[in-house]
Amino acid sequence: MMLQIALIALLVAAYAIASRVLKSSIALLGKKKLANEVRITYVSKMLHLGLTAFFILLVCLVLGVGYGQLAIFFSSVFAVVGVALFAQWSILSNITASLIIFFGFPYRVGDWVKVVDKDDEILGQIMEISSFHVIIHRLSGDVVTYPNSLILQKAVVRFENKEAALAMSQFTPSSPSSDKVTD
Repeated sequence: MMLQIALIALLVAAYAIASRVLKSSIALLGKKKLANEVRITYVSKMLHLGLTAFFILLVCLVLGVGYGQLAIFFSSVFAVVGVALFAQWSILSNITASLIIFFGFPYRVGDWVKVVDKDDEILGQIMEISSFHVIIHRLSGDVVTYPNSLILQKAVVRFENKEAALAMSQFTPSSPSSDKVTD
């Protein structure tokens, strides 16, 4: 019994340390990537939720809850969550893509990009990268919200500046609305 209390105390201390390290690491990475504060908070909460679930699993194992009991519990939880998200799988894929974009997307807010899409020219400046979509202000003045899961599936070309983007564009700016996009 004394060993279990000591192990749980050790786990609580490790959880507190890991939680602080995780939060500060995400904040530093977010600042380095010039991410929005809301986005940093979102990613931090998502990863903190995973850390908490792992911590609860370890505490259950220390307390002597059997593997079979844990397997039944987690399979039941995953079954309910799976059924609940089955109709909304695109939401789950966008959330997952959001985490991938946060850690590995080579483009930042303010970059001039072209999403290679055969149906439409999506060329403009990235205004925001949110939890579910990337907002691109096109040269024509329109604003496009492009889903995170789709932007990971398409080729994206990055331009050095607005002039380079204009050179590759099918759109020729002749109206004053195209001047609203800033460098």
